[in-house]
Amino acid sequence: MFKPFANDTDAMNIAGDAINIVNGTTRVTISGDLTIARDKAGLAAAKALHEALGAIVAALESAPDLPAKLADEPPAPTGTADNPFI
Repeated sequence: MFKPFANDTDAMNIAGDAINIVNGTTRVTISGDLTIARDKAGLAAAKALHEALGAIVAALESAPDLPAKLADEPPAPTGTADNPFI
């Protein structure tokens, strides 16, 4: 089962690889293009998407320390480092 925000390694696909959901500890990325047909395959895809989104919402709602907004990516490093290739 997909556990949103649990780690930086899990991923799931819906309808083959039409929708890709990639886990992260601070962000979950959903990408792709899914057409839901009025058939059993469409129902299965819709249920899988619904389950994944429901898990994401539940994880967010259960977080006691949920900030109003995450800061953007970490600031660029300060200082310099020697180039190991020269």
